[in-house]
Amino acid sequence: MAKVLKSKNKNVITSEDIIQIANKYNSFGEEVFDANGNNPLNESEKLTMISRLEIKFEEILDILRISKDDPNCTGTPKRLAKMYVNELFHGRFNPPPDITFFPNRKNVNNLVISKGIQVMSVCSHHWQPIAGTCIIGYIPNKRVIGLSKISRIVEWFSRRGQIQEELGEQIADFLEELLAPKALGVVINAKHYCMIARGVRGSEIDTVMTTSVMRGYMLDNLKLRNEFVTLIKPQA
Repeated sequence: MAKVLKSKNKNVITSEDIIQIANKYNSFGEEVFDANGNNPLNESEKLTMISRLEIKFEEILDILRISKDDPNCTGTPKRLAKMYVNELFHGRFNPPPDITFFPNRKNVNNLVISKGIQVMSVCSHHWQPIAGTCIIGYIPNKRVIGLSKISRIVEWFSRRGQIQEELGEQIADFLEELLAPKALGVVINAKHYCMIARGVRGSEIDTVMTTSVMRGYMLDNLKLRNEFVTLIKPQA
C-alpha cells in the first residue's frame, strides 16, 4: 500500500491509520484483542464462534489429509471448536469470577499462603499446553479473600493464550487492585509442552519453568521474601 503523505490537517487519513484500524477488527468486523486479553461474549456470540471454528477445523483435517471416514475423527472438528471456546480459552470470553471478601477483623499482619493451585493454559506461540501449579502469598490489609476464589482467579487468567511471564503479572495486578495487600507474591511452576512435545523435546519430568512476581513489602523486605520462599518449599 502506497504511503499517504502526512498532513497538518487532522482530517487526512494516512495508510498507517488504515492499518491500525484494520488490525482492530477481524474479517467479520468484530473487535480483536490479545490472546491473553478478556472480552466477555454472550452465549449467542460463543455459538457463532464455535460454528465458524468447526468449519475451519474441518478444513485443517482436510489439508492434513485425514479421511472423513476415519471413525476416530468423527466429530473432531466440533469437539475442537467447543474445547477452544468453552475450555482452553474460557478466560478470554467470560467475565471474572464472583469474588468473596471478608474484613480483616483481627488485623492479620502475617503471610497467608495458598499452594497447589492448578494452572492449565495454552502457549500463545505454538498452542501447546502449559501445565503446572501456582503459589500465592500475601499479607492482608483491610480485607482477605475467600480461598477458593484465588484458585478461580488463577484459572480465569490461565485459560487464555499465554506466556508464563505475563500470566504471573496479570494475576498479581488483579489481586493488588482487589485487595491492596501489604505484600504479595505469585510463583508459578509449569511444564511447557511446546518444549516437550516439539522443538528441543525436553524431559517431561525435569523441564519446568519457574516465574515469580513480588509486590509491596515482598519486593523490598528481604527477610519477608526469604520467609515466603522457605514456607513454599516442597516438604522433604
